[in-house]
Amino acid sequence: MGGKERPVLNKEGDKKNRGLTWPETLLLFNPCSLIMGWMKIVSIVGMAGAGKSEVARVFEQNSFARIRFGDVTDEEMKKRGLEPNEDNERLVRELLRWEGRDAYARLNQPKIERALKSSNVVIDGLYSWEEYTYLKGLYGENLYLVAVWSSPRTRHARLAKRSSRRLTPEQAASRDKTELENLAKGGPIAMADFTIVNESSREELIKEAGRIVSLLK
Repeated sequence: MGGKERPVLNKEGDKKNRGLTWPETLLLFNPCSLIMGWMKIVSIVGMAGAGKSEVARVFEQNSFARIRFGDVTDEEMKKRGLEPNEDNERLVRELLRWEGRDAYARLNQPKIERALKSSNVVIDGLYSWEEYTYLKGLYGENLYLVAVWSSPRTRHARLAKRSSRRLTPEQAASRDKTELENLAKGGPIAMADFTIVNESSREELIKEAGRIVSLLK
């Protein structure tokens, strides 16, 4: 990948850790794998602190199966005995994406396929342009993007106050820069079918999310 060295874990005792591998059960796209015409995949996109998870919860409360892409990161950190913090999360994300910037979409595809057998799906945490194009290639018109937008000032204030994985304004700004420059995170936001501006209250956010749910059900 552009001559960059593969990221490694500089932790004492890391020799016990195995390299990351794709699950043997990863489902490859098969044109014969049919999705019922009324099943939809809705992906919530936006920058950190915009309110994506809150919107995803509204969809979940309306019978969408929720798949959080970031669970893959959490599972890998737990497997490696790493403390959940911004530095370790960044390192694991880089390791997982070493095989391609669509890695999270590929790793989560089996969960999506299973969920689609019985319900619509909402994805919380699609980041990169490659993840979007990978899923769009599989699901076509059944895939919808809902962007949640807040100003950097608003988002960074929220991230500084959240109960877990709190970020300083400097850390939040660094994360914004990394995601925009290295993951082309702005692409999926620009391609959104619906956009929610989240600059007021939680109640207004939930109300607007509910309106979009009603349009997609």
